[in-house]
Amino acid sequence: MIVLEQFTSVKRCSVLCFSHLRWNFVYQRPQHLLSRCQKMCDVHFWEEPVYRSLETPELQIVTDASGLRVVTPQLPEAVERAVAFNLEQKLLDEYLKREKITEFISWYYTPMALAFSSQLSPRVVVYDCMDELSAFQGAPPELIGMEDRLFARADIVFTGGASLHEEKRMQHRNVHLFPSSIDREHFAAARLPLKDPVDQSGIAHPRVGYYGVLDERLDQLLLREVAEHNSDIHLVLVGPIAKIDPNLLPKAPNIHYLGQKSYQELPQYVGNWDVAMLPFAQNASTRFISPTKTPEYLAAGKPVVSTPIRDVVRPYGELGLVEIAGDAQAFSEAIRACLDRKDDQWRSRVDQFIGEMSWDRTFERMWNEIGRCMQANSMPGDSDVCLRRGESYV
Repeated sequence: MIVLEQFTSVKRCSVLCFSHLRWNFVYQRPQHLLSRCQKMCDVHFWEEPVYRSLETPELQIVTDASGLRVVTPQLPEAVERAVAFNLEQKLLDEYLKREKITEFISWYYTPMALAFSSQLSPRVVVYDCMDELSAFQGAPPELIGMEDRLFARADIVFTGGASLHEEKRMQHRNVHLFPSSIDREHFAAARLPLKDPVDQSGIAHPRVGYYGVLDERLDQLLLREVAEHNSDIHLVLVGPIAKIDPNLLPKAPNIHYLGQKSYQELPQYVGNWDVAMLPFAQNASTRFISPTKTPEYLAAGKPVVSTPIRDVVRPYGELGLVEIAGDAQAFSEAIRACLDRKDDQWRSRVDQFIGEMSWDRTFERMWNEIGRCMQANSMPGDSDVCLRRGESYV
């Protein structure tokens, strides 16, 4: 059991999270971590604004079943960026005053949020750097400068992958590697016979599947060529389409786009695949990614074929847990090798490797580090905030 240092006060502590990802989009790192954080704190998840036909800015506040609040600014259409930031700052200040939030942790996923939150005085500033956002399509040109500002303000920086850690550890004094983890029991259900979802049941086997956002990171040419060269293999892609033209995605009788599914539904889909794939392009947007779905696929008991993404090659490829292929021919050969595999030792090695991985453990270790920052930042005579040791959030 990892000892947890818990930041507490007379009231429950608050965590104010600023995210470029929407809470109800794809369930990934922020949702895994902050849903656990909500068990011990009041989490306020501040999303990017929605622009609507209205005159007065307002906040949409939705409280989910756990008590976590999703806060979405609603701003007038066609406002300039500088004006939008000013409006968000005013909404944020009013929200904190109305909710009487005075002691809190600021948790950033996007440096751009500093444009409207730099006036705040949190007890600890956390930057959970899960991607190199400046490399993504449509990234604002000022993002790199804003990240430098966030590094200057942050008490602690977490990175979601080893390659990103190598890049960021020279930019801050207190950087910690916390790779994305897994809910093993959730995905291990895919190893049992599960009913095939209706929209997938008519697709012939063998099936090679992928779930995740379909965006500029997807190697569309690779998919097209693999489908062309393997007419008997069906490629199944589960997930929403973002930032790319859906009409330009490769089309073929053996390529199937099933759209977005909930996190709860994923084991049913994966469980009825024969092989899982990571068909990522080799470009700036994938240079530092560390796909959460890698250990999830493995927890589901599926052999995996991936393009040579650094954080997949090391350690998964080097340990022989994932097949690595750099072009369509090699990808096709790796798929067929996985389909022919009869290797119980492979599954044993997979289970041994992922056996210690869990989002619970990852969050506890991260919270320990935040607690140390809180302790370091506490001033003599502080009576409203204390640290308690030896308590678990579960």
